[in-house]
Amino acid sequence: MTTEEQEALRQKAYAEAQRYINNAKGALQLAGKDDDYYTDRKYVRTASAVAYSGALVALDALFTLCGVEMPGKKHRRSIEFYRTNAAKMDGKLLNHLNAVYDALHISGYYDGTLSVDTILGGFKAANKIIELIVPANPLPLPQPKPSWARKVYLMFAALFV
Repeated sequence: MTTEEQEALRQKAYAEAQRYINNAKGALQLAGKDDDYYTDRKYVRTASAVAYSGALVALDALFTLCGVEMPGKKHRRSIEFYRTNAAKMDGKLLNHLNAVYDALHISGYYDGTLSVDTILGGFKAANKIIELIVPANPLPLPQPKPSWARKVYLMFAALFV
């Protein structure tokens, strides 16, 4: 893979991973907070799943850049595939992957935890993974437009404050 192809892959994957993270942050805002806990499990689960997917997008790009052979389209990439290859590359990468998997995928998505600390810890680890593929000249990321649900939420929140 040429340097130009590597940079193009970094640009594309970084922008996509950041888009996932931005969408996940938007979902978390809809979840609302009460002290150390979110109030709406549905939005926390959505945000956790989307942020986890963003970390996997970054890992896929990183593995491709490092020459890791990816499974064919008919085969799924399991967490064991990611763990095995992350462990071969770097112990810290494996720690970040395990944190993302445990906090976002298991606790956030499957178990539906409402703990702010757990979810934000998962987001922090996901961002550490995404930082590994930052291109030399990152493109400006498009700003997400507020969804109609967010607009309605803000309108009602303003009425009750």
